[in-house]
This record gives sequence, C-alpha cells and structure tokens, in this order.
Amino acid sequence: MSGTSAGSAAAPCRFAHYFVICGIDTETGLEPDELAGENFEQSPLKRTFKSKVLARYPENVEWNPFDQDAVNMLCMPKGLSFRTQADQREPQFHSFIITKEDGSRTYGFVHTFYEEVTSPQICSAMQTLYQMHNAEQTNAASSSSSSSSSMDSLASSLDDGYSPTSSSSSSLSRAAGSYDSSRDTLYVSKALCLITPMPFMHACRRFLAQMHSAVIAATAPPLPLESYVYNILYEVPLPALGRSLKFHGIYESIVCQRPGPGELPLADFPLAEAFSLLGVENLVQVFTCTLLEMQILLYSQDYQRLMTVAEGITTLLFPFQWQHVYVPILPASLLHFLDAPVPYLMGLQSKEGTDRSKLELPQEANLCFVDIDNHSIELPEDFPQFPNKTEFIQELTEVLLSFGFSANTGAPPRTRSSPGSTSSTPGRERKSATLRQLEDDGRNGNLAGEELVVLELLQGNATLERLQALTKRTGVTVARVEALRAGVKGQPTDGGNQTGGEEEELRNAKLNVQLREVFASRFTTMFADYESFVIQSAPDLESWLTNREQMHNFDKASFLSDQPEPYLPFLSHFIETQMFATFIDNKIMSQWEEKEPMLHVFDTRIDKARLYNIRAPSLRSSCYQRCSILKESAQAIEQRLMKIDHTAIHPHLLDMKIGQGKYEQGFFPKLQTEVLNTGPSNNKWCHKATTAQRRKDRHRQQTEHLTLDNDLKEKYMQEARSLGKNLRQPKLSDLSPAVIAQTNWKFVEGLLKECRMKTKRMLVEKMGREAVELGHGEASITGLEENTLIASLCDLLERIWSHGLQVKQGKSALWSHLLHYQAREEMLAQQADSPAPRFLERRKSDSSIAMPSLRVSLIQDMRHIQSMSEIKTDVGRARAWIRLSLEKKLLSQHLKQLLSRQALTKKLYKRYAFLRCEEEKEQFLFHLLSLNAVDYFCFTSVFTTIMIPYRVVIIPIKKLSNAMTTSNPWVCVSGELGDSGIMQIPKNVLEMTFDSAFRPHTHISAIFKCQNLGKLTTVQLGHDNAGLLAKWLVDCVMVRNEITGHTYRFPCGRWLGKGVDDGSLERVLIGELVLPSGEDDSARACRTPPLQRSPSQGRHISITSLTGRDTKLNSAQIQEGIGEAVNNIIKHFHKPEKERGSLTVLLCGENSLVAALEQFFHHGFKSARLFQKTVFVWDFVEKAVAYMESADQVGDLQETTEAMKMTCQSLCHYFNAINSTSRNIGKDGKFQLLVCLGARDRLLPQWLPLLVECPVILQMYEDTAMLRDPSTLNTLISVLETLHDFSITLEASLVKGINL
Repeated sequence: MSGTSAGSAAAPCRFAHYFVICGIDTETGLEPDELAGENFEQSPLKRTFKSKVLARYPENVEWNPFDQDAVNMLCMPKGLSFRTQADQREPQFHSFIITKEDGSRTYGFVHTFYEEVTSPQICSAMQTLYQMHNAEQTNAASSSSSSSSSMDSLASSLDDGYSPTSSSSSSLSRAAGSYDSSRDTLYVSKALCLITPMPFMHACRRFLAQMHSAVIAATAPPLPLESYVYNILYEVPLPALGRSLKFHGIYESIVCQRPGPGELPLADFPLAEAFSLLGVENLVQVFTCTLLEMQILLYSQDYQRLMTVAEGITTLLFPFQWQHVYVPILPASLLHFLDAPVPYLMGLQSKEGTDRSKLELPQEANLCFVDIDNHSIELPEDFPQFPNKTEFIQELTEVLLSFGFSANTGAPPRTRSSPGSTSSTPGRERKSATLRQLEDDGRNGNLAGEELVVLELLQGNATLERLQALTKRTGVTVARVEALRAGVKGQPTDGGNQTGGEEEELRNAKLNVQLREVFASRFTTMFADYESFVIQSAPDLESWLTNREQMHNFDKASFLSDQPEPYLPFLSHFIETQMFATFIDNKIMSQWEEKEPMLHVFDTRIDKARLYNIRAPSLRSSCYQRCSILKESAQAIEQRLMKIDHTAIHPHLLDMKIGQGKYEQGFFPKLQTEVLNTGPSNNKWCHKATTAQRRKDRHRQQTEHLTLDNDLKEKYMQEARSLGKNLRQPKLSDLSPAVIAQTNWKFVEGLLKECRMKTKRMLVEKMGREAVELGHGEASITGLEENTLIASLCDLLERIWSHGLQVKQGKSALWSHLLHYQAREEMLAQQADSPAPRFLERRKSDSSIAMPSLRVSLIQDMRHIQSMSEIKTDVGRARAWIRLSLEKKLLSQHLKQLLSRQALTKKLYKRYAFLRCEEEKEQFLFHLLSLNAVDYFCFTSVFTTIMIPYRVVIIPIKKLSNAMTTSNPWVCVSGELGDSGIMQIPKNVLEMTFDSAFRPHTHISAIFKCQNLGKLTTVQLGHDNAGLLAKWLVDCVMVRNEITGHTYRFPCGRWLGKGVDDGSLERVLIGELVLPSGEDDSARACRTPPLQRSPSQGRHISITSLTGRDTKLNSAQIQEGIGEAVNNIIKHFHKPEKERGSLTVLLCGENSLVAALEQFFHHGFKSARLFQKTVFVWDFVEKAVAYMESADQVGDLQETTEAMKMTCQSLCHYFNAINSTSRNIGKDGKFQLLVCLGARDRLLPQWLPLLVECPVILQMYEDTAMLRDPSTLNTLISVLETLHDFSITLEASLVKGINL
C-alpha cells in the first residue's frame, strides 16, 4: 500500500527522500542500551549498545521531516552488533515502515554490514568489559538466575536475534571465551538506509547491495559514491502511474514500475515468500484475523520476514485499510507497546532457539500469534472462518503452483542462510532450509548454493562482463552464464536482453499481482451490492461530519439478510470493524470530494462485474466465483517491465573537492555533506510538479475565499476520519515517561469511548427489536448480530482487564482477576468461619410466596462456570461468565464488586491501568449498567448442552380445592431446545410458606436437573387420579432456571380430576417470563414484551360459566382475534429459523389459534338449562362425528363426492385417534389437539363445512351463531387456508400418545 506525502513542490516526484548511515559514534564510545532490556549476564559481544545516525542526506526535507530517533531505532532495532573474525559477518537486508500520526507512511530499506573497528578506545573498552564479565562469571559460577518479570523475560527472549551460530558447541565456547584485542579483530555493524515515499523494495535492495559491493570491492567504483547517492536522491523521479522507470546503480541498471490508476496499488514485497513461510491455509487464517481487527503479533528472528508477512497481509486487505497500530518491526525498547489494549499488527524479533512457551505476552485472549520461523499460528477462540475458505485456498494454491511454488513447503531449498535463521539443531536446520522461501534478492530465486556463488563471482567481475559482451556481439552465447542469469539451469535464455534479476523480478511481480487479484475478487463478489445499503442521510459534507457519530451510515441488518447463510458468521463480525466503517465513510465523502484511490478502483471493478453479470443472482449465492482477470493483470505488469517508459539521468561527476572521502576497501567513506544537502535547481520534472502545485494552490485559495470556515471543516474532517480509532499510530521516537504516560492516557480514553459506543449500540439495536415485537416499525437486529455485539463486548472487557497488568497469569486477564478474588473471598470466609462468602444478596421474584429466593453471588456464578466441563480454557470461562452475568443483569454489579477490593486491584495492576483510573472506571460501570434495561438470553442460547438444575413449584388454589392431593403428580417441562421428559414428583415435597399477613400457603416444590432446555415454552402437568383427594384445582406452575435465575409462570386456573370441569387429568400450560420484582418501572417500560400465556383463569371454564359472564365477545372481535392469531403464525415463519421462538405458544397460548377458534365455536352456542351438566365444544364435535359415521353406515353419504367422503373419513379417523388416546386430557384438551393436528395436516378448512352441514348444529347453535353464517364461515376458511404455505411442526408434548 502506497504511503503518500503531502507538502512541497517535489513531494510527489522524488524516488528517495533520504540516504542515511547508522552505526557507532566513535566520539561517545560504547553506550549500553538500557531501553533494549540490558542483560549484564551475557558476554559483552552479545550485549546491546546504542547506535547513532552518523549522517543523513539531505539534512531535512520540508514535506517529510526527518525523525532521527525513529529511523535510528528501526535501522538498528537491536542497536549495535559486534563480531570478531571468528564469527559470521554476512550482510543483512531488512525494511521498515514509519506510520505517522496522520496515517501516512514512509518506507525504509536497510543494508547492514560489518566494518572493522579502527578506534583503539572502543577496542580497549570492549576488552575491559570482557575482563569484568569473566571475573563476574567465575564469582557467580553457581548462580544462573532467570528473569521473573514478564516484560524482562520478553526482553531477554528478544535479545541477540542477529547472531547466527553454526553449532551449539560454538555458542558455548563463545559464552565462555573472551575477546582479546591483541589477538582478535573487532567488527561492528553499520547500516545504509534509503527512505522512500513508496515501497519499491526490490529496487532499493539492489541499489544498497551495489553500494556495499562498491565498498568491499578491490578497486574503487567508476565514480565517487556521492555521485550515486546524489543521483538517487535528486535525479531519479518516482515512476508515473502506469509507467516503468530505469535508473542506474553502481554496476548495473535497476528497473521499477508503478501500477496504473485502474490497477491494484503498488506492493513490492514478495507474497510468495509470505505464503511459503506460513503455508496457504495459515496465511488465510491470519488474513481473516486481520480483517476482524484482532491483535496480531508476528514473531521471527529475521526482520525482513516480519516486514514481508506484515506488508503482505495488509496489501491483501484491498479495498480496506488497516486502521490501528501498525509496527511491523517493534524495537526492543518499545516492548511496552504490547500492553496496548487496542487492535494492533506488530512484529517481534525472536531470539534464536527461544521457546514460544517462555514468551510472556500481556494479553492473549484476542491474540493471533504468528510464529513465522516455525510456520505455525495460534488463533483466538470463537473465530469465524473466511467465506468459501476451502475453494479460496484451492484457487490460491493453483496460482502458486502455476509459478512453480509448492503451496505449503516453500521454494526449492537454498543453502545460503537468510539473516539469523540458522539453527543450532541439524533437524531444525534441514526443516528451515526446505521451507525457506526464495529470499527476495530478486536475481537468484531458484539457484542452489553452488550456482549462486558462481553467479556472484561473475556479477562483480568487470573483465568477465566485457568478455561476455564481446562473445554476444560475435554471436556466441555463454550458455552456462546465461542459464544462471535466467535462474534456470542448463536452458538458454529466450533471446531478450533481460538479466536474471529482472526475470526473477518480473516473475515475482506477476505472481504478486495474481495472488492479490484472487483476494480482491473475493471482496468484489462479497460486497458487489454494498452501495445499495449505504445510507446517504446528510445534505452536505459539513452537516455529515458534525453529526457523524450519531448517524447510521450502513444498513447492516438488511445487508446481512441479503447474504448467503454460510457468509454470515464472518460478515456479521467484519461489518462491525473500524476498517469497514472507514471504507463506508470514504464512500459517503466521495459525493463531495475526490474519491479515495482504492475506493475508486474497487467501485470500477464492481461496475464491471455488474456489466458481465447484469446483477445476476450469482452475486448473492454462496457459490464460489473464481477470479477471471488473472492473465490480463499479469500482462499489464509484463508490458511495463519489458518496455521501459522512462530512463533517469545517469550518475555523473559532481562539482566537489577531490580527495575527500578517499576510497579504502571495506570502509564506507565519509561523504561530502555540502554536495548532497542541496538538489539541482533546474530539474525539469520538479519544475512540472511545481507548476501543477501552483495551480492547485491557486484553486485552494479561491475555495478558501468562498468557504470561510475551511479550518473548521478540516478539523471536522480529521475528527471524522479518526472516529473510532482509540489511538492513531503511537510515536516511536519520543520515549520519555511523560510521552508514555500520555499514550496510556489516550488508551484509557479510547477504551472508555469504545465502551460507550458498544453499550449504546447494543441498547439501540435491542430496543429497536423490542419495539418491533411490540408492533412498531421493522426489526433491525438478528440473533447473529446480537451474538456478534456480545462477542465484541467480551473482547473489550478482556482488553480493559489486560491494560497495565503487573504480571500476566493465564491467557485471560479477567478470569485471572476473578480467580484471585475468589481465592481471597474464600480465605476470608474461612477465617470468619462462615460457610459462604459475603456480599450476598437475595433476589425476590414476583412469586416470592412460593419460590425460595435465589442467592445473588459473584462467586456462585463463577462456580457455575467452573463446573461446566464443556469449557476448556480460561478465555472461554471468562466469556461464559460475562454472558451469564449479562443475562442475569448483574454484569455491572459483579464487576463493581470485583473492583471494590482495591488492595487486590493495586497488587495486580500498574498505576496507569484503566482499572485504576477512578473516574473512568465509574463511567465504564455506568455504561454497563445501562444494559440492564434489556433482556439477553446470551448464556442460555449459546451453552446449549450443559446440565441445568430447574426448580418446579405447583401452586394450588386453596380456597376451592385441597392443598394436598393423594394422587401422584408429574410434570414435563419443554423449552426451545427440548423437553425434560416426564418427572414424577414425590408426595413428601409439600412446602409451607407464609405471606406478609402471616397466612400459610402450601405448595409442591421439587428440583430436577436436565440438559439446557433454552427459553421455556410449555409445562405438561398431570396426576394419576389415585386416592380419595384426587381432584385438584391448580392456580399455576412456576419453573426457575437455578443458574440464570429466569423464572417462568405457567397459569392454569383449571381442575385436574375425573368428574370435575372437563374431566382432564393432565393439561398443557403455556409459560410467560416473570419480571424480577426488584426492577423499577423505568426498566419495565423498555424491556422485552412478555411471551404468550396459557389459557388463564379468566378464560371460560365451560359454556355455562361463560354465558353467565359479561365478557362475551361480539362477532367482529372474534374475527379480529382469528386474523391476529393466523397473522402471528405467518410472521413466525417469516423470521430467520434461529429466531422464531415457540410455535406452541402461537397455537395454544393466550391469543392463539386454538383460543380464537374456541371463541368462534362458542358464539351462539345454546346455553345449558338449569340442573343440566356442562356442555363443551368437544360434545358438539362428538355428536357431529357420530352422525357422520351413522350416515356413512346407513348410506346417506353415497350421493356426496369422493373428496367429501375422504374429508369425512379423515375427520372421523382423527376424532377417534384423539378419543382413544391413553392420555386423560379432558374435552378442552381434545379440542385443542384436533385444531393443532388439523392445522398441521392442512385439513382444518375442509372439516369446517362438514361440521356445519350436520343436523346436530340446529339443536346446539342459535340462528345468529357465526358458525351458521355462510359468509363468515367462508371468510374463516380462506383465512385458515393461508397457513397451508407453511410446514407446521408440533411439539412432542402436544401429540404424545396420538396414533394416526
């Protein structure tokens, strides 16, 4: 991704901004680098010493001010490195990136080599250090202590990554040996660095390598080194968009190219290397973590590998951009950055042979750890997979194979070691060698060691070069050399005048762009319709920026509902990220200002895809679409590299004093500052840019006159662009305590802001949903989205608890704190000799007369989680505990209690930690408290397989019935996830409680354990009718989940017993969730509406009781009730399957289909005479069926149609099956069953005309009855027929024992 620099005239033009030399300052001598984690037990040659910027040219560039500390730190992240003649002194190459606070990037490319130390003071200082070290070693031979603090151990594990040793024995001898100035030659590292605005990695690498070759060559270079440095700083321009450029190094020319405006942005780091280091699947997983903005830590001995993987991954994000902390090479002095409680992508240098298990990181709950050298990754838990991952990996593998790369084992073996990556164990060495990808030393990607040596010999030999040129002119080719150059053994080149390096570079560039196109194609497919969901609500930029935080810019719910099911787990997380929010912001701002370049390319691609697909449904299907433009994307690069568009001015002699910076082999000369600090005044491409800049300036001045508050707009713009970013890039340079404190303060502010935004979003979404259930507007949140929001809250809490930890214990900082609290409370409880921890509170439910109150205790909730064998990790336990606390509406209260132990918090956290900032902590707990206004079932719905204890209480109506019963009661509790099965309740569980007036109340109470039933829907209650006191009038049944505390009330208000009411011995009751009585009115006003209820006492018990009441409904009300009941069932089926809830409630609950049809059948029913027994609707059905059966036998039905006969038979068959069931469900229960089965099997509308045509109707119904009105009946039939489109499944508790 290209970093752009704003500012002065030549800013967009120059290829390189600075040439920098870093190394040892002979005047200040050896300075230990305390920040890098000094370890005095190591031998002086392995210690860290401060490096300095020795020279930089030019002194300063107006549009890109030189950051001396940052450049020095990143050129030599581990400071100076010393060697003797006995050590390997291979030159190393690495690159780095400096991200400024405004998000713009500058790239650095560094060539590090070893130069002999000529200063006698430094040699003698090293000798003195060695003598002191040896004396200490002999004194303390027995004690070898290791560092205890997590950060110290991290520092020591990072120490000395750049010292490859050939075997374990040599490293031992070095540790025991010493440096002797009379015997040994001392060498010290020196770095040559180019700082550029764009990542032309290959070109810079080759230029610097040639510079070094010139220094160590036996003969001086053709021109003084100043000429080449001046040339690249002032005379080599950036290639224009879509053009290639050739410029001249010391020994050979160098080519680079830049993509055109419609192509993917520049990316020069070799993706093939990243793929071979990690393997395709691992890289896709790390890429997914990056998209979901997790914390990503790269770990390798080799700085260039860190950079290659980091840049590779961020390059593949197109059209999105990483918005958080980005430090691909984290200097040893900046380890405190790992404490950052924000998403980051950082690279950490590992010490050779360091075991990953010894690496203590401040936070790991949401960390993706990438061990590059061992080709392994550790992923966070609960990690959604990238859509179509298998097909995606397959396509990437095919692209790699087409270029001769194995997808999982890397490039052909190389014998030359990459920086610092040799290992002391031969097995590991072999493994690394096999998996080591071609180093991006572009020239020789496929050469084995022997050929590499030959080619290097030829490359720098002028005589051989001239001989070769001569043979070429005479038509002879030196096949061996040509083959080496092309990187293909024994095959002649294809006649072009390209060198092997250029061939390799072309191959790399083509592979890079094809791999990137495969990634870009996935996003083009996934977000083909994204524009349709962007909400353009503001009239102008200013008002949009002003109200940015309050606005919804993207219709997430509609977007998700439009996506294929398999994509949802990933997409629901991804559209919550900052990078997606920024992408949408850029889209909205593009209507008022110039489109952001990456967005422009992406939109163009989507338009093109639409042309081909004509917005076909394939854009939305989950079928995998392969990338179709691989060839043409590679051709564009090939054409540019084959046909050079522009050649820069050749290096030339400068007007400078002769004799200064005299050539001395092996030593980099001191360059003449006055020549290199000022560029040419008459440079034509600089002049062009200046003219263009002037034009732009004039235009800007005009617009400033038109808009007076331009500064204000700019301020808004900056704020809008940084919205949601907790902390933009922290400064690498200033490491004073004040700056570190300020950085931490920004983290604290950022965390608080994030907490506010998250809780607000959760509330708004949830309340929006509840408004829908109450009948206002449309739903805006899905279960999937809710789960995503809760997962992101868990992540935020983990990051808050990880901030400022003293010592890390376990992967979850929150769970670790809870365990400390638990241990402390249990110890206090033992000392006080009380069985339970303090701070207990009892929560009453509305049914507190019958239900014993549930103890509210943080420790108790922890124990519930600890007893769940399904959860294996601390991170999982912490998330489960958060979900449970949220569901119980105790999250804020529990965390407040946890933090009330201030001594514990002080022991665990540093002073700057978020949890020790009192005011912010209070605000944070207040934001969490606001979540109590809504209901979550985030624990119940996620942990579906755990065993949960349920308490069942059966409450009789005492005034009219026996409180006791001699029969044996049983219950079966059903929920959305299953049922408990029939459970017999022992007779000896009768309990007595007293109400506020000290009146005694008896009820039956029992506890049973079964697998999580989810939200409870129905209870079947019955008894066996045994003994003298077998009749039982039940008020209600209460059931409570003993873990979450959710209590459900199942109203009954009916008799259970033979010869009373409708003679039922069992009933199916429908539940409603009971509000905890502690909740105030404001919380009640905005909470989830109650579920449907079972027929309560208030509903008719029989026709007699109904006719004697004033609650008769008129025909219009009854019709409205039927319409509403059917509507609710249709709405149920239109919801996503996972969010439908209970259908039983809609069929048999309070305002259900059964209840509405009962009202319909009761309308105009002839009232019972005095002293006659009660009549039920079932009695009418029974008589009608008896008539049909007798008519069929007599032969009266012969004239009817075949269809009518079939319907008649089906009604009789169903009636007999219900009547002959072994269950004692009573007459109302039987009618309910007939309606449910008729609705399920789509027979109900056919049965109604049959019942109406029976003569029985004349005896049992008035003339005005709705059942006898043909038009009303036809309306009812057409309404019921609308249910035929849906497949109704009945709960097992309803149809038990019915044999059809």
